[in-house]
Amino acid sequence: MLKIDVPYINQSENYPTGCESVTTVMLLHYLGYNITVDDFIDNYLVKRDFEVRDGILYGPNPWECFAGSPYDPDSMGCYAPVICKALKPIVSDKYEVIDETGKDFTYLVETYLKNGMPVILWNSINMREPIIGPVWKLLDSGEDFTWISNEHCMLLVGEDEKNYIFNDPYENRGVIPCPKEIILNRYDVYHRQAVGLKPIVC
Repeated sequence: MLKIDVPYINQSENYPTGCESVTTVMLLHYLGYNITVDDFIDNYLVKRDFEVRDGILYGPNPWECFAGSPYDPDSMGCYAPVICKALKPIVSDKYEVIDETGKDFTYLVETYLKNGMPVILWNSINMREPIIGPVWKLLDSGEDFTWISNEHCMLLVGEDEKNYIFNDPYENRGVIPCPKEIILNRYDVYHRQAVGLKPIVC
Protein backbone atom coordinates (compact mmCIF):
# COMPACT_ATOMS: atom_id res chain seq x y z
CA MET A 1 0.00 0.00 0.00
CA LEU A 2 1.12 3.53 -0.79
CA LYS A 3 -0.04 6.33 1.51
CA ILE A 4 1.23 9.87 2.08
CA ASP A 5 0.48 11.33 5.53
CA VAL A 6 -1.11 14.75 5.03
CA PRO A 7 -2.55 17.00 7.77
CA TYR A 8 -6.35 16.77 7.70
CA ILE A 9 -8.86 19.67 7.67
CA ASN A 10 -12.63 19.30 8.00
CA GLN A 11 -14.61 21.63 5.73
CA SER A 12 -18.12 21.15 7.09
CA GLU A 13 -18.38 23.61 9.96
CA ASN A 14 -17.08 26.75 8.29
CA TYR A 15 -16.72 25.99 4.57
CA PRO A 16 -19.85 24.12 3.42
CA THR A 17 -19.00 24.49 -0.28
CA GLY A 18 -15.28 24.99 0.22
CA CYS A 19 -13.98 21.53 -0.65
CA GLU A 20 -11.65 22.87 -3.33
CA SER A 21 -10.10 25.43 -0.96
CA VAL A 22 -9.83 23.09 2.02
CA THR A 23 -8.27 20.35 -0.12
CA THR A 24 -5.75 22.82 -1.50
CA VAL A 25 -4.80 24.08 1.96
CA MET A 26 -4.26 20.49 3.15
CA LEU A 27 -1.72 20.13 0.35
CA LEU A 28 -0.11 23.44 1.28
CA HIS A 29 0.21 22.37 4.92
CA TYR A 30 1.82 19.12 3.81
CA LEU A 31 4.37 21.19 1.87
CA GLY A 32 5.08 23.37 4.90
CA TYR A 33 3.14 26.52 4.02
CA ASN A 34 1.62 28.35 7.00
CA ILE A 35 -1.70 29.47 5.53
CA THR A 36 -5.26 29.21 6.80
CA VAL A 37 -8.30 28.25 4.76
CA ASP A 38 -9.75 31.72 5.37
CA ASP A 39 -6.57 33.37 4.11
CA PHE A 40 -6.66 31.23 0.97
CA ILE A 41 -10.34 31.98 0.28
CA ASP A 42 -10.22 35.67 1.12
CA ASN A 43 -6.91 36.61 -0.49
CA TYR A 44 -6.19 34.14 -3.30
CA LEU A 45 -9.38 32.49 -4.55
CA VAL A 46 -11.22 34.42 -7.28
CA LYS A 47 -14.95 34.48 -6.47
CA ARG A 48 -18.02 35.94 -8.13
CA ASP A 49 -21.66 36.06 -7.03
CA PHE A 50 -24.82 35.05 -8.85
CA GLU A 51 -27.26 37.71 -10.11
CA VAL A 52 -30.90 37.70 -11.14
CA ARG A 53 -31.59 39.80 -14.23
CA ASP A 54 -35.19 40.18 -15.37
CA GLY A 55 -36.08 37.05 -13.46
CA ILE A 56 -33.30 34.98 -15.05
CA LEU A 57 -30.39 33.54 -13.05
CA TYR A 58 -26.93 34.62 -14.18
CA GLY A 59 -23.77 33.23 -12.67
CA PRO A 60 -20.01 32.87 -12.94
CA ASN A 61 -18.08 30.47 -15.13
CA PRO A 62 -16.58 27.85 -12.74
CA TRP A 63 -13.64 27.44 -15.11
CA GLU A 64 -12.77 31.09 -14.36
CA CYS A 65 -13.82 31.72 -10.74
CA PHE A 66 -15.61 30.24 -7.76
CA ALA A 67 -19.37 30.35 -8.32
CA GLY A 68 -20.60 32.06 -5.16
CA SER A 69 -18.71 31.78 -1.86
CA PRO A 70 -17.19 28.76 -0.08
CA TYR A 71 -18.78 30.10 3.11
CA ASP A 72 -22.28 29.82 1.59
CA PRO A 73 -24.03 26.42 1.65
CA ASP A 74 -26.07 27.37 -1.42
CA SER A 75 -23.05 28.15 -3.58
CA MET A 76 -21.54 25.82 -6.16
CA GLY A 77 -17.78 25.53 -6.58
CA CYS A 78 -14.94 25.96 -9.04
CA TYR A 79 -12.82 23.96 -11.44
CA ALA A 80 -9.12 23.24 -11.77
CA PRO A 81 -7.94 26.46 -13.52
CA VAL A 82 -9.30 28.55 -10.63
CA ILE A 83 -7.32 26.57 -8.06
CA CYS A 84 -4.21 26.80 -10.26
CA LYS A 85 -4.54 30.58 -10.39
CA ALA A 86 -4.95 30.79 -6.62
CA LEU A 87 -1.98 28.52 -5.94
CA LYS A 88 0.57 30.19 -8.19
CA PRO A 89 1.29 33.31 -6.10
CA ILE A 90 1.70 31.14 -3.01
CA VAL A 91 4.08 28.46 -4.31
CA SER A 92 5.59 29.72 -7.58
CA ASP A 93 9.02 30.25 -6.00
CA LYS A 94 9.30 26.51 -5.28
CA TYR A 95 6.71 24.66 -7.37
CA GLU A 96 5.26 24.65 -10.84
CA VAL A 97 1.46 24.54 -10.69
CA ILE A 98 0.06 22.31 -13.43
CA ASP A 99 -3.54 21.94 -14.56
CA GLU A 100 -3.59 18.22 -15.31
CA THR A 101 -7.20 18.19 -16.52
CA GLY A 102 -7.74 15.45 -19.08
CA LYS A 103 -4.82 13.31 -17.97
CA ASP A 104 -5.15 9.57 -17.44
CA PHE A 105 -5.46 8.58 -13.78
CA THR A 106 -2.45 6.27 -14.05
CA TYR A 107 -0.37 9.26 -15.13
CA LEU A 108 -1.35 11.12 -11.95
CA VAL A 109 -0.36 8.18 -9.79
CA GLU A 110 2.97 7.60 -11.53
CA THR A 111 3.92 11.28 -11.88
CA TYR A 112 2.86 12.61 -8.51
CA LEU A 113 1.70 10.05 -5.96
CA LYS A 114 4.65 7.69 -6.38
CA ASN A 115 6.99 10.67 -6.02
CA GLY A 116 5.52 11.75 -2.70
CA MET A 117 3.23 14.48 -4.02
CA PRO A 118 -0.52 14.38 -3.28
CA VAL A 119 -2.90 15.44 -6.06
CA ILE A 120 -5.90 17.78 -5.92
CA LEU A 121 -8.65 15.87 -7.68
CA TRP A 122 -12.32 16.39 -8.59
CA ASN A 123 -14.81 13.60 -7.90
CA SER A 124 -18.20 13.28 -6.19
CA ILE A 125 -19.46 13.70 -2.62
CA ASN A 126 -19.56 10.34 -0.82
CA MET A 127 -19.21 8.65 -4.23
CA ARG A 128 -22.77 9.70 -5.10
CA GLU A 129 -24.04 9.43 -8.63
CA PRO A 130 -23.46 12.66 -10.56
CA ILE A 131 -26.71 14.37 -11.51
CA ILE A 132 -27.51 17.20 -13.87
CA GLY A 133 -27.67 20.25 -11.66
CA PRO A 134 -28.87 23.82 -12.03
CA VAL A 135 -28.51 25.76 -15.26
CA TRP A 136 -27.62 29.44 -15.34
CA LYS A 137 -26.55 31.99 -17.93
CA LEU A 138 -22.92 33.03 -17.73
CA LEU A 139 -22.49 36.60 -16.52
CA ASP A 140 -20.17 37.70 -19.30
CA SER A 141 -21.33 35.78 -22.36
CA GLY A 142 -24.98 34.96 -21.64
CA GLU A 143 -24.38 31.34 -22.68
CA ASP A 144 -26.13 28.58 -20.78
CA PHE A 145 -23.99 26.68 -18.28
CA THR A 146 -25.02 23.37 -16.72
CA TRP A 147 -23.54 22.40 -13.36
CA ILE A 148 -23.03 18.71 -12.57
CA SER A 149 -24.25 18.33 -8.99
CA ASN A 150 -22.59 16.29 -6.23
CA GLU A 151 -19.27 17.74 -7.41
CA HIS A 152 -16.50 17.37 -4.84
CA CYS A 153 -12.78 17.92 -4.48
CA MET A 154 -10.46 15.69 -2.45
CA LEU A 155 -6.74 15.14 -2.02
CA LEU A 156 -5.39 11.92 -3.51
CA VAL A 157 -2.85 10.59 -1.00
CA GLY A 158 -2.46 6.89 -1.74
CA GLU A 159 -3.62 3.62 -3.21
CA ASP A 160 -3.82 -0.07 -2.45
CA GLU A 161 -4.81 -2.99 -4.65
CA LYS A 162 -8.53 -2.15 -4.72
CA ASN A 163 -8.80 1.48 -3.63
CA TYR A 164 -7.52 4.97 -4.09
CA ILE A 165 -7.01 6.75 -0.77
CA PHE A 166 -8.06 10.34 -0.14
CA ASN A 167 -8.05 13.05 2.48
CA ASP A 168 -11.76 13.86 2.20
CA PRO A 169 -12.72 17.18 3.82
CA TYR A 170 -16.48 16.48 3.70
CA GLU A 171 -18.27 15.89 7.03
CA ASN A 172 -15.02 15.12 8.83
CA ARG A 173 -14.63 11.86 6.89
CA GLY A 174 -10.87 11.91 7.30
CA VAL A 175 -8.60 9.59 5.34
CA ILE A 176 -10.77 7.18 3.35
CA PRO A 177 -10.37 4.37 0.80
CA CYS A 178 -12.59 4.58 -2.29
CA PRO A 179 -13.03 1.75 -4.84
CA LYS A 180 -10.92 2.41 -7.91
CA GLU A 181 -13.71 1.60 -10.35
CA ILE A 182 -16.04 4.21 -8.84
CA ILE A 183 -13.31 6.85 -8.60
CA LEU A 184 -12.36 6.40 -12.25
CA ASN A 185 -16.00 6.71 -13.32
CA ARG A 186 -16.56 9.91 -11.34
CA TYR A 187 -13.23 11.32 -12.50
CA ASP A 188 -14.41 10.97 -16.10
CA VAL A 189 -17.81 12.57 -15.41
CA TYR A 190 -16.29 15.61 -13.69
CA HIS A 191 -14.13 16.46 -16.70
CA ARG A 192 -11.02 14.52 -15.53
CA GLN A 193 -9.88 17.45 -13.42
CA ALA A 194 -6.71 17.45 -11.34
CA VAL A 195 -4.04 19.88 -10.18
CA GLY A 196 -0.44 18.83 -9.55
CA LEU A 197 2.64 20.56 -8.15
CA LYS A 198 6.14 19.81 -9.40
CA PRO A 199 9.24 21.10 -7.59
CA ILE A 200 11.21 23.66 -9.54
CA VAL A 201 14.72 22.37 -10.14
CA CYS A 202 17.26 25.18 -10.22
